[in-house]
Amino acid sequence: MIFFRKKASWEIPESEVTDYKVYQNRRQFLNNSLAIGLAAALPSTSYAISNDQVESLTNLEKSSFSSDEKQTPFESITTYNNFYEFGTSKESPSLYATEFPDRTKPWNITIDGECDKPGTYDYHELIKPFALEERIYRMRCVEGWSMVIPWVGFPLADLIKQAQPNSKAKYVEFTTLLDPEQMPGQNRRVLDWPYVEGLRIDEAMNPLTLLSVGLYGKELLGQSGAPIRLVVPWKYGFKGIKSIVRIRFVEKMPMTAWMKANAGEYGFYSNVNPNVDHPRWSQAKERRIGEFLKRKTLMFNGYSEQVADLYAGMDLKRYF
Repeated sequence: MIFFRKKASWEIPESEVTDYKVYQNRRQFLNNSLAIGLAAALPSTSYAISNDQVESLTNLEKSSFSSDEKQTPFESITTYNNFYEFGTSKESPSLYATEFPDRTKPWNITIDGECDKPGTYDYHELIKPFALEERIYRMRCVEGWSMVIPWVGFPLADLIKQAQPNSKAKYVEFTTLLDPEQMPGQNRRVLDWPYVEGLRIDEAMNPLTLLSVGLYGKELLGQSGAPIRLVVPWKYGFKGIKSIVRIRFVEKMPMTAWMKANAGEYGFYSNVNPNVDHPRWSQAKERRIGEFLKRKTLMFNGYSEQVADLYAGMDLKRYF
């Protein structure tokens, strides 16, 4: 029996997905970046890791949850990063995280709090039951730049169901590895380490919310959050906590790292919203990496159809 499914407005035909080989010319990308004043921020030395040097992930399913836009080049994604555990400049993570993936084996993740199946699990054993998908998501940084990234991962909801949270679990709290020896940025008190993020339980259960273990069909590099990170495409990028070692179900809203640092500028929800400016700059427009002109920022980063109902009746200027 053959089933036909109606195509949603946000789905991308596989024929329109840009092949990675089209983007392998680093010089062309740097020329584009120069035009928009970003080249100085992008590393141009030999420490940038080629896609061919990263281990491939196999048996990937093609997900319907994908953007209809061209993908950002692999080298751009992996050399222009915010990951303060490795430094505050955009190039620091690709400089200082090159050996980090090798140190993530073994890697344990603790699941605890208000759930019926807590425990500490080996990362590879934990993810083994879940089918990996490729999802091409628009991603928007609070600083005003954006990318389109082909993530590989599985829905966070699948893991939550396995953990069996109880009725007290209203939020999910995530914690990054604390290891200043491996993560030199943690030797500076830029933030109150370890990095902590959180989602409301219904946000965490939304089908778009992903636990990513790779991008461009390859395992995550250190600068991208190896071995596992959170991806929430309708929120600003800093909500996508990297190198997760703990997932905890809690009754009260977690105090996240950026809320501790400056709650007036970084709220818990952090939804992409062109109508709510950051106190120091407008959020109405964004600059896609590799493009010359700015484009209008979309409400919920273009994912309103899937997530707007999560915030029905809320004042999104107050709950920013």
